[in-house]
Amino acid sequence: MITRSFRRFAAKATLVLLFAQGLHGAENAGGTIVLKAARLFDGKANALVQNGVVVVHDGKIIDVGANIAIPQDAQVIDFGDATLSPGFIDCHTHLTADYSKPYNERRLNDLQTELPLTAYEAIPLAEQTLAAGFTTVRDLGSEGFLDVALRDAIAKGLVRGPRMFVATKGIGATGGHFDRTNGFRDELFGRQPDSNDGIADGPEAIRYAVRYEVKNGADVIKGAVSGGVLSMKDEVDVPQFTPEEIAMLVNETHRLRKKVAVHCHGDTAAGDAINAGVDSIEHGSFLKKETLALMKSKGTYLVPTLEATEYIMGKIDAYPPPIREKARAAGAARSEMFRNAVQLGVKIAFGTDAGVYPHGENAKEFALMTGLGMPPIDALRSATSSAADLLGISQITGTLERGKIADVVAVPGDPVADITATERVSFVMKDGVIIKSPAR
Repeated sequence: MITRSFRRFAAKATLVLLFAQGLHGAENAGGTIVLKAARLFDGKANALVQNGVVVVHDGKIIDVGANIAIPQDAQVIDFGDATLSPGFIDCHTHLTADYSKPYNERRLNDLQTELPLTAYEAIPLAEQTLAAGFTTVRDLGSEGFLDVALRDAIAKGLVRGPRMFVATKGIGATGGHFDRTNGFRDELFGRQPDSNDGIADGPEAIRYAVRYEVKNGADVIKGAVSGGVLSMKDEVDVPQFTPEEIAMLVNETHRLRKKVAVHCHGDTAAGDAINAGVDSIEHGSFLKKETLALMKSKGTYLVPTLEATEYIMGKIDAYPPPIREKARAAGAARSEMFRNAVQLGVKIAFGTDAGVYPHGENAKEFALMTGLGMPPIDALRSATSSAADLLGISQITGTLERGKIADVVAVPGDPVADITATERVSFVMKDGVIIKSPAR
């Protein structure tokens, strides 16, 4: 009988074996590299800089600005009519999953596929995300600690992908959105999932689940405090944790110096979570103005994941009837919620729920955000300095500044005039290594 620990070992070993595939295509030119373009977005300003230049040496930015001096013997790459930007950050991905497949096929695949194969399948998903210009992601939920293995393999240079901050298993209630037996007959799986699986009822069980996941490599803890769209048996906006359970989730996570992201569509659950001190609300479809105002006063981030809803609504008839009903309700509510959040000045960090839609299409979120009233420069900030602030990594990335890691992308033209330029990234540099270039 194959134990859970052996499966976890096999999944990690699978990723480590991919050394040759992982390094193929990346190039570190060495020495000093100078990037030039007609415009530059530094990640924080309210306007683009004209005639932008970024100087990179040993993986770090050593100078940045307009019309700055070019060091002798530097390799110069001039992108012409383009805009340089910090590498984009997606605060809500699932790189070890693909929920964009037809619903029944995906559920069957989840039951049949061994974790080592899932590990192999994650490699191109990570590569697609990096090639799309997303040099950092917060990955919010995975099976069998595959996200930990993928994060570590990328950090070691064994495979190509974005810098990852991972949540391991989402923590949820019995019968809730994270309960993988939700929608199946009770005896089918032989046992009910427990705190080792992220399913916890009561404050002490939640305390254990947080400690267990941090022990196994979690950088961030994710909880489900309300129902979800793609789960079969729970109502989308109903609270799934009590205020006492949420308080334990937050307090134990913060005590361990980690941040808390909560899946939440419902307004009541969001109010409980915000008052408990969560760091971000993911989705937030049904949040009312009063709750959004509370978010602003507490400094809680909204991660809207508009693209996930957009994708589901585009193929709504492919889902079972209970999911269709929930998706339509969430889709009808989320646009007004987002407009209100922008008008009230709620802190917003870019996040897409990648995996619900095909990986690599993350940048479509920008146009959805601006289409609902967010100024383009603010949308760009949401995926750079604001996202870095939420992740707690502002000291190393999120802006183009001296001393920061050289995560740089180039997009054609002016993304403030045409935000869809972010969907056509032509150049990607991560940690000073050229990953994608129009010359290759």
